[in-house]
Amino acid sequence: MQHSKHVRACVWLFAATAVWGLSFPFIKAILLVQENLVPGVPSIFLAALMAAVRFAVAGAVIALFSFRTLRHLTKLELQQGLGLGFFGGLGILFQMDALAHTTASTSAFLTQFYCLIIPIWVAWRQRALPKFAVAISSIMVLAGVAVLSHFDWREFKMGRGEAETILAAIFFAGQILWLERPRYTPNRVTHFTVVMFGAITVLVLPVAFFTAPHARVFLDAYSSREVLALIAVITFGCTLLAYMVMNVWQPHVTATEAGLIYCVEPIYASLFASFLPALLSHFARIDYPNEHITRHLLIGGGLITAANVLIQIEAMRQRWKAAGTERTNATADRRP
Repeated sequence: MQHSKHVRACVWLFAATAVWGLSFPFIKAILLVQENLVPGVPSIFLAALMAAVRFAVAGAVIALFSFRTLRHLTKLELQQGLGLGFFGGLGILFQMDALAHTTASTSAFLTQFYCLIIPIWVAWRQRALPKFAVAISSIMVLAGVAVLSHFDWREFKMGRGEAETILAAIFFAGQILWLERPRYTPNRVTHFTVVMFGAITVLVLPVAFFTAPHARVFLDAYSSREVLALIAVITFGCTLLAYMVMNVWQPHVTATEAGLIYCVEPIYASLFASFLPALLSHFARIDYPNEHITRHLLIGGGLITAANVLIQIEAMRQRWKAAGTERTNATADRRP
C-alpha cells in the first residue's frame, strides 16, 4: 500500500509540474496583451499584480468551498500555511526582481539550485553524506537545466540578479522542506492552502502598489476579455489545482524526490511553447511565435528525465531493503 501511494504521489506531482509548465506560455501571452493595454508600465508591476490576482482569487475560491470547516482552523494549520506562504512568497518576489537584473536563461538555471540545497540540508540534518544516487541525480538535473536554458558560463557573473535568484532558490527549497515536516501530517489541506495563498498575496501585493505609475493602471491591465480568460486558466489550473495537488501528494515522497520532480517543469514549458503560442496568438490577437524543439530540449530533457528515473530506482531499492528487514525481523520474532 505504501508503494502504491508513493507511485501515485509521483504521478500526481509530475502532473502538477506539467500544469506549472503550461503557465509559462500563458503568462507570456498575458504580458504581451497587457503591454498593449498599459504601454510603458514596469514589467515588475505586471508580474507582481498577476501573482497577487492569481493567489488571492484561488485562495478565495478554496475558502468559499471550505467555509464551514475553516472556522475550526487549528494553530498547526495556520503555522504550516504561513510558513509555506512566507517561503513561497519571498521566493516569487526575489525571482521576479532578479529577472530585471539578469537573463532569463541564467534565472532558469540558478532557480533549480534548490535540487542541490535540499539534499545538502537533509544530509546535514541526518549528519550523513547524501547517497551517491541523490548526488548524481542532482548534478544531472543541473546539467539538464543548463542545456535547456542555453546557460553560458562565459557570460556568468555574480551580480544582484544572480544573487537574488539563488536566494529565491533557497526560499523555494524551504517551501518544499516545510511541507514535508511530519508534525503537519494531520492538517487539512484546504485550510493551510488558504492561509498559504493569503500570505503570498500579502507579500507580493505591496510590490504592485509601489511600482504602479498611477491607480487606474490596476483596472486597465485587466480591461481585456482575453486577459481575463487567460488569467482564469492560470488561477484555476496553474495555481489552485496544481498547488492543491502539491500540498496533498508531496508529503508522500521525500523532499529530495519532490525537488527533482519539480525540475521537470522546464521540459514541459518547452514542449508547450512549441505549439501553444500560435493558438494563444490567434485567441488574443498578439504576435507570439511558436518555439522549436531543439537538440537542447532533447539533451537537457533527457538528462532531467534520467535523473528522475535514477532517484526513483534508488527509492524503490530502499523500500525493498526496508521491507526485507521487516520480514526478517518478523520471522525472528515468531521463532520459539
